[in-house]
Amino acid sequence: MDLDVFVSAHRAEWDRLDDLLRRQRRLSGAETDELVTLYQRTATHLSLIQSSAPDPQLTGRLSQLVARARSAVTGTRRASWRDVTRFLTQQFPAAVYRARHWWVPTALLSTAVAALLGWWIGTHPEVQSTIAAPSELRELTRPGGQYETYYSSHPAASFAAQVWTNNAWAAALCLILGVFLGLPVIWILFQNMLNLGVGFGLMSSAGRLDTFLGLVLPHGLLELTAVFVAAGTGLRLGWTLIDPGPRTRRVALAEEGRAAIGMAIGLALVLFVSGAIEGFVTPSGLPTWARITIGVVAELAFLAYVYVLGGRAVRAGDTGDVEATERSATVPTAA
Repeated sequence: MDLDVFVSAHRAEWDRLDDLLRRQRRLSGAETDELVTLYQRTATHLSLIQSSAPDPQLTGRLSQLVARARSAVTGTRRASWRDVTRFLTQQFPAAVYRARHWWVPTALLSTAVAALLGWWIGTHPEVQSTIAAPSELRELTRPGGQYETYYSSHPAASFAAQVWTNNAWAAALCLILGVFLGLPVIWILFQNMLNLGVGFGLMSSAGRLDTFLGLVLPHGLLELTAVFVAAGTGLRLGWTLIDPGPRTRRVALAEEGRAAIGMAIGLALVLFVSGAIEGFVTPSGLPTWARITIGVVAELAFLAYVYVLGGRAVRAGDTGDVEATERSATVPTAA
């Protein structure tokens, strides 16, 4: 493409669109139709320039012009309860379902790492001695020790809020830092599995593994699943930088990034549920089987939510991204 010739051929249309946008409130019916037509043509021109002869200054000008025209044509859109419903029943579960090939292997591998660490710590006293002094380890693992009193050391409501905030922040970090090739995500995930493995190993060495599992499983199943989903999504976002597929790297990152942001909101809701279980159910006087049953039911409900609603939404064409009308107008709609 000869950029100078292209600009000369279409400059008048861009100037006319800019003029119509400046006085859009006083446009006649014919001028309004002209504005829509010029908006569509300019979007096409922008797409052609970006793909054939990218020029930063011209691309910036046309991008701004297309954005203004799109706002004028579509109008200002306000969020509604319909958006909330669509997010909860389609966008969020679809995003989680689409990422299953990342977070399911992440979950399996991470669980194996935590179990291996727990076995290693539990069967090697010399490793335990590097964690804490023998007296401190006994205080941690004895009946009524710190591992048990941790969950009831604060009022349930404030404890649940603190747990929710910490877990939501960890999940958000996994999603945000995934863009750095996923390396920070691996570190965050390893830290979580190390903490789990240490508790598993120390309590098993003290012959109290059943107590440990009874305290962790009620909230841990759902909590760890949310962390695995965030980590898997972050890793996928990092891989998008390496292999964007048939999309351009910019478009791929934009699409996956928007889905990740939406997933952060959805996972915050999931972690709110797990935090409530950790704050009110885990330290409760319910029998161990009842507490674990609540955790299993919450986990199965989330998986059914993802695989039933998410699978249905994906088969219907939902990707977890925002609606087409909310995306950047860089793809032409008419010639």
